[in-house]
Amino acid sequence: MFDEFEQEQHFRRMWDAVRIERIVTYSLFTFGDSDLPYFLVTPQENDDTTAVRVRQGQITVSRARIITPDSMRPEFLDFFEENEDAGFAEFLMARSAAFSNLKLSNHHGSERIVADTIEEAVDRLNSQLDAEEEDRVAILTAPPGLAGFALLKYASERITESAPDNLNELRERGLLP
Repeated sequence: MFDEFEQEQHFRRMWDAVRIERIVTYSLFTFGDSDLPYFLVTPQENDDTTAVRVRQGQITVSRARIITPDSMRPEFLDFFEENEDAGFAEFLMARSAAFSNLKLSNHHGSERIVADTIEEAVDRLNSQLDAEEEDRVAILTAPPGLAGFALLKYASERITESAPDNLNELRERGLLP
């Protein structure tokens, strides 16, 4: 379908089109599962610029307990609506040691349509989370059809940024030199 350069360019365009509007800074657990709650804001599919879809959900990152040939590849559950997108993401992410033995699952929560622009919806969610003093919920935005990539970007950034803390914990427990 695509040569390697075209695949990389296609993936880069999709990656750059999704945004993490509210960043969280806590590290993922070194041992065990970590939950990444989020709000995802996407435009309505009918191109209505005065209404957006706001979905609440949570990504669970499960660390592989025993690495076997079956668990060597990353696994993405309920991230993508199109199988082609899932296969494309797995192909690219499997080439990274950081993702080689992880299981990521997405749990869709409530979803509502609001009469706002994307920017207004993000501002309203930020205000709500600030008022609740909530610092563990991210806000993501994505163009139509790229919701799965927004979730993938959020999870991969949390995994990558958590790696130094996870390595330090392994050293402290005597599991690394």
